[in-house]
Amino acid sequence: MDTILFEKRGAVAHITLNRPDKYNSFNREMALALQGVLDECKTDESIRAIYLIGAGKAFSAGQDLGEIVAEDGPELTTILTEHYNPIVIRLRAIEKPIVAAVNGVAAGAGANIALACDIVVAAESASFIQAFSKIGLIPDSGGTYTLPRLIGYQKAAALMMLGDKVPAVEAERIGMIYNFFPDEEFGEKSWAIAEKLSQMPTIGLGLTKRALNYALDNDLERQLAIEDQLQSTAGQTEDYAEGVQAFLEKRKPVFKGQ
Repeated sequence: MDTILFEKRGAVAHITLNRPDKYNSFNREMALALQGVLDECKTDESIRAIYLIGAGKAFSAGQDLGEIVAEDGPELTTILTEHYNPIVIRLRAIEKPIVAAVNGVAAGAGANIALACDIVVAAESASFIQAFSKIGLIPDSGGTYTLPRLIGYQKAAALMMLGDKVPAVEAERIGMIYNFFPDEEFGEKSWAIAEKLSQMPTIGLGLTKRALNYALDNDLERQLAIEDQLQSTAGQTEDYAEGVQAFLEKRKPVFKGQ
């Protein structure tokens, strides 16, 4: 069985974490396969949005602990430097919108990979768990960077240390995720977000993502300079010209991602 399923549906890359019997926990094969698929999404100009979901009942339970304890299993440092860190870096570096559709539990690295995406939505029955403290580890996969910026230091510290399960409804309330949907509507509504993004001005969305990445560490003056620079780039795109013309003609714009 392929550990990652990948297909293009229109202008959207549909990526499925596919180890349902292991709650889509990551082993080396799946981590490297996801990196390869993300690389393809970055370079394929026909792909204008990315949709990431898990097969079966879970989004991802994080690391497959069976792999770690195996006689020939990888060291923790290898798992981080070769598996998870490259995934997170790719998720943030691809200048196309990425939707994490959290269909079930997202735990440990699975949770933090989801939170590294641009828009995170969840099924109402889904949950998020910073499970690391339960086995004596620290949060990885960018969790100590991303989560405090989403929900604040105090809440993030408590969730990481106590390992509390956060239901999707609560995750939305505290700003951890964008939205949640009833389970029976989740597939349709989460996909609709990715589909909508794929028809929007792709370069402008990518530059927005770049600006947000800079904003995590910049002061105001530096960020204003970045906005100036990126706005000039966006203003030279065909989609900008189309958007302005459509506004003046009082019609719906047809963006081509150019």
